[in-house]
Amino acid sequence: MPRLPEVHRADVTDEKILWFYDHLFGPEKDPAVDHGTIHATPGDWWTVFAQSPDVFRHAVRGFALYRNAAIDPLLRELGQGRAGYARGSQFVFSQHCKQMRSLGMPEQKIEAIPAWQVSDLFSPLERAVLAYTDALVLDGGRVPDGVFEVLTEHLPPDQILQLTYITAMYDMHATMSKALRLEFDDVPERIAEVQIPEGVAVADLSADLAGE
Repeated sequence: MPRLPEVHRADVTDEKILWFYDHLFGPEKDPAVDHGTIHATPGDWWTVFAQSPDVFRHAVRGFALYRNAAIDPLLRELGQGRAGYARGSQFVFSQHCKQMRSLGMPEQKIEAIPAWQVSDLFSPLERAVLAYTDALVLDGGRVPDGVFEVLTEHLPPDQILQLTYITAMYDMHATMSKALRLEFDDVPERIAEVQIPEGVAVADLSADLAGE
C-alpha cells in the first residue's frame, strides 16, 4: 500500500480533485477504498496527491501542457517511457508504453526501448531523444554535445525545451512514485541481506577469497 494515506471522497473539498475522482473512477466510487481507474491502474497516485490540493493542481497543470506542446507526441512519449525505465519506475514505463501504442508506435519498437542502444529500429532523431533522456535521468543533465547537435538538426528550440521539460517532469514523477510506493511501484525493497540458513556456520569470507 502507499506510504502516505489516501484521501477519501468524503474528505475532498477541492473541486478539481473531485472532478478527477469522478472522471477517472466514477461518480459513485470512493477511490481510496474502491480502487481502479478507467485506465486499469490502481489509482492511488490521485488519492495520495489529493493530500495537498496545491500539489495536485500543480501536477495536473503540467499534464495539460500536452495540449499546446508542438513536439511530436511520439517523441514526447518516447522520452517519458524511457525516463520511467531508466529511473526504474514500472508505473511510468508501463503507462507510457501503452500511450506509445495508442499513438501507433510498432510493438517491436516499444519492446526495444530497454535496449535501444543496440536496436536498429529507431531513427537518428529517436536515438537522439533516447540518448538525451538517458543523459537527463542517468547522468543528471550531463548531455554530450554530439547528442544535442542531432536534436538541433531536427527540432526547433521550443520543441527541445518542451522535450526537456516534459522528460524531466516524468523523471520526477517516476522518482516520487517509487518513493511513495504508488501504483505499480508499490513493491518491497529488493536489495536486502540474504540470511544464512539456520545451523550453518559463517566463515571468514575475506580470508577465504584471499586464499589465506
